[in-house]
Amino acid sequence: MIYLFATTLLWAFSFSLIGVYLAGQVDAWFSVLMRVALAVLIFLPFLKCRHISKSLVIKLMGIGAIQLGVMYGFYYHSFLFLTVPEVLLFTVMTPLIVTLLNDALDKRFNPLFFIAATVATLGAITIRYDGLSGDFVIGFFIVQGANLCFASGQVFYKRIMANEPNLSQHTVFGYFFIGAFLVAAVSFALFGDVSKLPQTTLQWSILTYLGIVASGVGYFAWNKGATQVNVGTLAVMNNLLIPAGILVNVLIWNRDADIVRLSIGSGIILLALLINQKIFPNSRMKALS
Repeated sequence: MIYLFATTLLWAFSFSLIGVYLAGQVDAWFSVLMRVALAVLIFLPFLKCRHISKSLVIKLMGIGAIQLGVMYGFYYHSFLFLTVPEVLLFTVMTPLIVTLLNDALDKRFNPLFFIAATVATLGAITIRYDGLSGDFVIGFFIVQGANLCFASGQVFYKRIMANEPNLSQHTVFGYFFIGAFLVAAVSFALFGDVSKLPQTTLQWSILTYLGIVASGVGYFAWNKGATQVNVGTLAVMNNLLIPAGILVNVLIWNRDADIVRLSIGSGIILLALLINQKIFPNSRMKALS
């Protein structure tokens, strides 16, 4: 679980960096393209081509294209229909999608994992609910598309790696980013705004950090962590990022936040994690559950 906790902290900082220094200033598709391109460069030296089946390569590229590339497409377009609080609110459904998708693939229903995911979702809603506008149905489904992409990437990567127990994951993870890069490159060519490229050294530095650390190291660590825990833990951890991100934003950038709601919601999410760990104390042994 250490990979998931470490990535949660890493991404908590990333959200604030994007919100404060990049959002509305730098073209979103260029940000995605640069981040993914840098991540590809980080993993190219480790990329293993020999003795790797074409089937595995295609699967990993497909996961990267969906979990990172297509997910960003849904995510950025959702802001055309929703306010920021609404987008954040609707992302809390990811844990439920993780558990339901995994159960659908297994052709069974695991109520214990579902309960843990539901509790985590309620905790996140407690933190993020700020009311809804009247016209949000289209935006809601767009965000669910993003949630489905991110959740399915985790679930499918976890299942694929379960069939490759002796494979060093860092030697093939480059294919994940290559798949995402192809989607990002096409999207930037079609929808990018070249008039909104980074203008300051700080913006270029932040994008470089986000590409190498947040995307490169972050997505590898998160997906690797997903292979080492059960589905219930993975689902709960998807929402632990919300209180972590708010806390970082409050402590460093002094943004307003309802500390009471933050504390209550965070406590509920941690309760979900404890419930899951109590039911399945040996998450590594039950990582395929």
